[in-house]
Amino acid sequence: MRKILLGLMLTLTSACATLSGAPGTSHEAITQRHFASLLSGGEPKTAELSLFLNKMPKGADLHHHYSGAIYAEQYLEWVDTQGYCVNKATSKIQHQRPTPPDCVSGKDLAADDNAYRDLLQRWSTKDFNNHGAVKPPPDLQFFNTFMYFDDVASTNTREGLQTLKQRAIAEHVGYIETIFQLTTGTQDDAFDRDIAAAGLDGEKLQARMAAQLAKLDASAGFNQGVQQYIAYVQDSSQGIDDENFTMRYQAYVLRALSPSLVFSQAAAAFKIAAQEPRVVAINLVGAENGAVSMRDYSLHMQMFKFLKARYPDIKLALHAGELALGMVPPEGLKFHIAEALGVAGANRIGHGVDIMHESNAQQTLETLRELNIPIEVNLTSNAFILGIQGSAHPVELYRKYGVPFVICTDDSGVTRHTLSNEYMLFASRYQPTYAEVKKLSYDSLRYAFLPDQDKQRLTAQLDARFAKFEADIAALAARAVRK
Repeated sequence: MRKILLGLMLTLTSACATLSGAPGTSHEAITQRHFASLLSGGEPKTAELSLFLNKMPKGADLHHHYSGAIYAEQYLEWVDTQGYCVNKATSKIQHQRPTPPDCVSGKDLAADDNAYRDLLQRWSTKDFNNHGAVKPPPDLQFFNTFMYFDDVASTNTREGLQTLKQRAIAEHVGYIETIFQLTTGTQDDAFDRDIAAAGLDGEKLQARMAAQLAKLDASAGFNQGVQQYIAYVQDSSQGIDDENFTMRYQAYVLRALSPSLVFSQAAAAFKIAAQEPRVVAINLVGAENGAVSMRDYSLHMQMFKFLKARYPDIKLALHAGELALGMVPPEGLKFHIAEALGVAGANRIGHGVDIMHESNAQQTLETLRELNIPIEVNLTSNAFILGIQGSAHPVELYRKYGVPFVICTDDSGVTRHTLSNEYMLFASRYQPTYAEVKKLSYDSLRYAFLPDQDKQRLTAQLDARFAKFEADIAALAARAVRK
């Protein structure tokens, strides 16, 4: 009789522990064990891991290019709706009138399987690695894609943003910060000559930029461009935000242009962000290893420093260190992240891949940690453009030195992947715990450029999504045990 009573007491104790969420029996603990089992053994169970991470809530995608997130297939549809055609010989979009030779509709091109596959290979990274695709160097292949579809990239932004929203919701992403559109710029040959003469001389450079900013501020055309950009954001973003999803926008500057264009685009971006709350940050984009990008890198950082001093509340998320050994002379790898951080005052760093080659890498790592400035990690594009992956990727350095980072997509339409897949790559390559992966999801909201009340709202939604996700995983694990 005593044994029977003791058995009943133990059963009741176990049941109460399960109901009270005792260690090892909560839904989170069960989920953690299940996740660990997917990484155990000789190699990760990538199919099951993908299933797990496709369903797992992801707070945000913070390094996301609008034009690079749209798939080539959708751009081809827009060719017809916007009255363009595609040159079959070059795969470039052209104006339909007058109709150039060999220029066909998107529908007709899609009906020609060889031409269609050739277009997809040019407009994205499709088939680059698995068989005989069009094969320029990977970084050139990546950046060249934009010139093919650029003419239609800004024509259907309402539809494009809705596509990205629905795709994000389908993979349980609640917030996107997208690098949206290039700002207005003004070519000024006199400014370019003066900048070349001044070099990086502090006083001369500051005086010339101050004079140029005053000139831009007084320009009706420049200010009209600013207002047109704001109206464009307002129109494009209609119907995007709701109770399940939020999107914000970054205005960007193209680093491959003349100093006057870069400066005027940056000045416009700061003005736009100061006036339109949906534009939450400014970015500097383009191939970092380009001749102009390398030549003017330090000048660009000085420009952003100058403008940020006048707009101290505007956030900067700068591409920096998207370089690998051999892409540029070794001295070109020594300072980009440090200057984006210490000169321009970046609030987030995009990529940060060449940190191990920087002259003051240790100090930069410590500064990133102390200032709590995160790295936007883009594993797929880093592998494709730079050839950097696995143990060669500095995400392990950032983990070791306590530098915050977030997992992002970069250009998921060009490289044809998802945010869930980026988490899968991180998990399968670097063997994190479930707690670390879950923290990365929350950190993506923590480091978003949003007011506190919006972060709190999105975090509460993420709490609810994780509670349901972990309950579903626990139920799945229980069914597996019963079988």
